[in-house]
Amino acid sequence: MPSEQTPGALSTTRVDAIVEFLEGVQVAYELIEHEPAMSAGAEAHVARQPPEKVAKTIVLHDGTVYVIAAIPAADRLDLGKLRELLGATRQLRLASEAEIARDFPSLEVGAVPPFGPMVPAAEVVDSALVGQQQILCPAGDHRHSVLVDPREVVRITAAKVADICED
Repeated sequence: MPSEQTPGALSTTRVDAIVEFLEGVQVAYELIEHEPAMSAGAEAHVARQPPEKVAKTIVLHDGTVYVIAAIPAADRLDLGKLRELLGATRQLRLASEAEIARDFPSLEVGAVPPFGPMVPAAEVVDSALVGQQQILCPAGDHRHSVLVDPREVVRITAAKVADICED
């Protein structure tokens, strides 16, 4: 008879997968448990981190594949800059919550990390994040985050580093 997972057990599984991934690629991290946070700005507040050190992971869709970008929590993505950098078409757009829930069922919508075993690797990390000593990234649910060196995020994802935020 299959055992049922409690919501807490599912959350732990998500976080465990992210932690195992980071350990597997030999990235130092600090796991932070906090009050539920439904946005990167709220995550910065509950984790007591300045917004410029918190990565907002943005999931985009171009009609055939997903694109992951990471920017500081207080900033807004400039879709034009991102399209130009990637040589993308006008089809590149923000993924809907329904698409994210359907295609990344092991993660909570709004808590997608820019790396890990269950998402495509980040394609672009904003240069402002890479200038930080450490950044706080979502860890798959709204109650956990990981502090990591942003240069390590770039290393493990082979992401481009560029200014992709609105001026």
